[in-house]
Amino acid sequence: MRIAGETIYIPDFASIIEGAVSKLVEEGVISGRVVIHKAIIQLLEFFASKGRGIAHAGLEELGKLRKLHEEAKITLEYMGEKTRLHGDEAEEVIISEVNSAVRDLAMNIGGVVVTGDIIEYNILKALGLQAYLIEKRERNVLLFEKFFDENTMSVHLKEGTRPIAKKGKPGEWRYVKLDDKLLTREFVEKIANEIIEEARRRTDAFIEIDRAGSTIVQLGPYRIIIVRPPLSDGWELTIVKPVRRLKLEDYNLTPELIKRFHERAEGILIAGAPGMGKTTFAQALAEYYMRAGKVVKTVESPRDMMLPDEITQYSKHYASIGELHDILLLSRPDYTVFDEMRTDEDFKLYADLRLAGIGMIGVVHATSPIDAIQRFIGRVELGMIPSIVDTVIFIKNGMVEKVYEVKMTVKLPTGLREAELSRPVIEVRDFITGELEYEIYTFGEQTVVVPVKKLREGGFKWQYLLERVKSTLPGVDVKTTEEGIIVEISKDQLKQYRRKLTRLRKICERQGAQLRIILRE
Repeated sequence: MRIAGETIYIPDFASIIEGAVSKLVEEGVISGRVVIHKAIIQLLEFFASKGRGIAHAGLEELGKLRKLHEEAKITLEYMGEKTRLHGDEAEEVIISEVNSAVRDLAMNIGGVVVTGDIIEYNILKALGLQAYLIEKRERNVLLFEKFFDENTMSVHLKEGTRPIAKKGKPGEWRYVKLDDKLLTREFVEKIANEIIEEARRRTDAFIEIDRAGSTIVQLGPYRIIIVRPPLSDGWELTIVKPVRRLKLEDYNLTPELIKRFHERAEGILIAGAPGMGKTTFAQALAEYYMRAGKVVKTVESPRDMMLPDEITQYSKHYASIGELHDILLLSRPDYTVFDEMRTDEDFKLYADLRLAGIGMIGVVHATSPIDAIQRFIGRVELGMIPSIVDTVIFIKNGMVEKVYEVKMTVKLPTGLREAELSRPVIEVRDFITGELEYEIYTFGEQTVVVPVKKLREGGFKWQYLLERVKSTLPGVDVKTTEEGIIVEISKDQLKQYRRKLTRLRKICERQGAQLRIILRE
């Protein structure tokens, strides 16, 4: 029963998972009766069964409201009928059905719907219903932030362990124990729920991924990975923050490389091991092109680059690859930065946009510069690689360690003598010295990556020869010894490969190795 003059507040789904209603009660904005639609509890239960992070945050908010009810600060009630949830429907459709039930309840009892969703607020106003829009808040000091200082790269929190932090800079860091006290599940879960609630409220935050067992949040400068049971054996948080924000000028690059960025580099790969500073360099290069008057956009997952508003940042998880392809192809930026390329779809999007004439800057994990180029082998035709990638920048310990230039030519590959073996060869040269370091070409049906520089130095002799023999003699058993290569072959194969064996023996002799043939029964 409604008391005359009494205001009834009815939170929608967004306001519950943002944890905003309890804060409004504590601030004195909301008082009296708070009515929760039973469909919201049903939806939270549904998401909790799927292991979703927003469910944990919403259930914690209901617990706070129950505590406020017990303290007589509000009167908490539950009303309405449960709705029919279909697990095969899109999440947005399910939430929309629940919010529709909340609107119907507001019509019936004349309540004020509390929402943090501007679209829902506009719908409520259009229907002539009373609504209260929760304003987006810019900043709250969160529990995890006490673990950070100016030298902290990341903080690692897991229940049952002591909190530790990675301090220093890329390539020069150490793990530091932050407290001798073991973290409890309740404390880690509280931090995780606080992060999700804050991400729903703030304008500079996004919940990039929310799966069963894991949630990835970009909260201002912090990239936060939340993992919980059953995916992991306990609640765990990894919180990463950039230590420094550099400009391209801070890298002390050679004038020749700066000139290449201006004139020729349009298919750029930035490679390096995890934590070496790849994204920081990509961020600096994006800002450099923006200052040069270029239109720059990014594709990220999550959106953790700290960039000016002039650079639009797209999330790979809020759109399909096809949609991103259409957006970027039609808007035609001068450069697109593709951070964290991992899947076949990522490399295909990079290649398609580059071939359409858009300058591309891709960021990939690689332990050596040549590994970055090899990530494209098998994903695109070999002959297209120089049209897609022309410059490879390898980052180590936060600085540029190596720059490769990629070109296509037709020639006799290094180490071969017969002129009829000339073929298209991708040359990978050191950009500064011009020295040829790798050749990539097809030999038979196999793609061969030859470390020319190391081959000449003798370090990769056996690997090179082994690849040549295997590709020339398919189906034959081949192994190496200290003296050379042993080929175990049948009599029929000996007749079939006689001429090829003669040619391979000469190649091995030129490399100072023996080719032994063993006939098997």
